[in-house]
Amino acid sequence: MFTFKLKSFVIFLLLFLVEVGIALWVDDAIIRPFFGDFLAVIALFFLLKTFLNISDLNLAFVAVGIAYFLEFLQYCHFLKAAGLEKYKIIAIVLGSAFDWRDIFAYTLGIFAVFLFNKETLGLSKV
Repeated sequence: MFTFKLKSFVIFLLLFLVEVGIALWVDDAIIRPFFGDFLAVIALFFLLKTFLNISDLNLAFVAVGIAYFLEFLQYCHFLKAAGLEKYKIIAIVLGSAFDWRDIFAYTLGIFAVFLFNKETLGLSKV
């Protein structure tokens, strides 16, 4: 069930670096909040693909499920309830404010995985 796929890890690292760049240098109303979340679920997909030897379709569902779950924790104000809001790194990773647009961005991101990944479409067994 566990593996290491270098190609998936490299893709994850590249997406992660783009995410860091967006976080550090972009402060707008579209790229940072929307495109960042769009890329985040794709990056999560490739991180999972790096280490888990399960179908890409299942990986896509797990990735978007994790993203939705983190957004649900934001909706429930989990950081505040758990007393973790003072820890900046945790607040950055988990997020701090629920937004339906984030759900939309995650959904579009996982659709992009479906559209551009042969295995999720059932076209390949790579």
